[in-house]
Amino acid sequence: MELRNKIVIVMGAGKSGVAAAKLLASVRAIPVIYDENENLDTAAVMQKVGFELPVCAGRLDAEFEEQAVLLVMSPGVPVDTPFVDGFKHRNIPVWGEIELAYRYANGSLIAITGTNGKTTTTALTGKIMEDWYKASGKKGKVYVAGNIGDPYTDIALLTTPDDTTVLEVSSFQLETIDAFHPQVSAILNITPDHLNRHHTMENYTACKEDITRNQTAEEVCVLNGEDERLVDFAKNGCGAKPVFFDSAKKTDNGFWLEGEDIMSAKAGKLMNIHEMKLLGVHNVENVMAAIAMTEAVGVPMENILASVREFTAVEHRIEYTATVNGVDYYNDSKGTNPDAAIKAIQAMVKPTILIGGGYDKQNTYDEWIESFDGKVKYLLLLGQTREAIEKCAHEHGFTQTIMVESMEEAVEKAHELAEPGWAVLLSPACASWGMFKNYEERGRIFKDLVRNL
Repeated sequence: MELRNKIVIVMGAGKSGVAAAKLLASVRAIPVIYDENENLDTAAVMQKVGFELPVCAGRLDAEFEEQAVLLVMSPGVPVDTPFVDGFKHRNIPVWGEIELAYRYANGSLIAITGTNGKTTTTALTGKIMEDWYKASGKKGKVYVAGNIGDPYTDIALLTTPDDTTVLEVSSFQLETIDAFHPQVSAILNITPDHLNRHHTMENYTACKEDITRNQTAEEVCVLNGEDERLVDFAKNGCGAKPVFFDSAKKTDNGFWLEGEDIMSAKAGKLMNIHEMKLLGVHNVENVMAAIAMTEAVGVPMENILASVREFTAVEHRIEYTATVNGVDYYNDSKGTNPDAAIKAIQAMVKPTILIGGGYDKQNTYDEWIESFDGKVKYLLLLGQTREAIEKCAHEHGFTQTIMVESMEEAVEKAHELAEPGWAVLLSPACASWGMFKNYEERGRIFKDLVRNL
C-alpha cells in the first residue's frame, strides 16, 4: 500500500502510537495521532514523537477523517467501536501496529503468543538466536521486540534480510493483522483472560490462533500438547506444521518432560531440568517451546542447550528480590491473570504470604484460590478486585485474607506476618491499571519497598 504523502490516522497516543507515527513519517506518510482522551497533553505527545504533527484529543477533525487512507490501531484501543466501524464501512483498511511494522520489516520473523509465558519464552528464544548468531559468525542481527520491550514499529525499518526478529504478540495485536506472516510461530497456552475486551473465549481463542493465518504447511507452529484447544486446533485449522511440547506425556512430534528430563522425539534426552536456572513446570514448558522454535530455524541443539543453561528469569516473572530476616521475597508482577498466578504459586516451595488483587478484567478466581493447597498462609488483597477475590476465597474455605490500601501497606504487613523460612510472593492475578501505570511499575515499587525493609 503506497502511503507517501497520504494521511494515516494513528489511534492511541501511547508508546505504540508514538512508534507508529515515527515509522509513518519515515516512509513519507502524513501521520495524525488521535486519542479519545480530551485532556491529552498534545505538546507532550509531540515531544515524544520528536517532530510537529497533528494530534487530536477527544475528537478527530472531520477533514483528517475524510482524507485518511489507513487507520492504525494501538493495541490498547478496542476495535469494536462505532469510530472504527466507520472506517471499515468506507473500506478504509484498519491495521494494528504490528501489521504496519511487518509491511516494512525485513528478515525472518519468529512470533510468540499465548495467555502466559510469552515474555520468558520470547526472551529465551531471543537469547538463543543472539548466541547462535555470535557463535556461528552469522551475518545480521537479532531483534527482540513487541510486548517485551520496543514496539515492532520502532525496529522495523532497521531490519535487513539477514536479521531475525523475535516478537512477543498479544491477542490485542493479533485482532488487526492482515499480511502478518511469521516463519515460525508459537501458541503457548490459552486460558481465560481479557474477556472484558474480547467478550467470549471463542473470540479470544480465535485471535490467538490467527498468528498462523498466513503460514504455509512447510512452516512450523509450536503448540502446547496439554491444551485441548490447541490440540484440536492442530487437527482443525492450523495451516502450519504443528510441533508439540508437553509437560505431562510423551509426544511423537516434539518435546516432553519425562520425570526431571526434557526429551526430544528426534534425539532422546536433552537435559535435566536442574541444569536450568528457571523455577517451575511452567518454565520447563517455556524452555521446550523455545527449543522447538529455534530448532525449527536451524540452530544446532548443542547451541540451544548452552543458551538455556545460562538463561535467568526475566524481570517481574517469579523474580527473586531479596531475603529479609530469613524470608524470601519474589516479584511476580507479570502474573496479571489467575492462570499465571497459579503457576507462580506452584513454583513456590515454602509456606507463602501472597499479595494479590488489582484491576478487574472480569476473570474468575476459583481455580487460583483452589491452587493454594495449604501452601498460602495469608492472602493480602489490594485494588479494585479485592472484595470479589475475598468473597471467592471465603466461599472456598480460605479465610486468612487481609485487606490493604496500598503496596506499601501490603509489604509492611507481609513483613510483620512472615516467619523465617517462609516466602512472600507478589503475584496479583490481576492487571495493574488503576493503581499503577503498568505491571513493570508495580513490580519495581514492590522491589524497592522490599529492599528498604
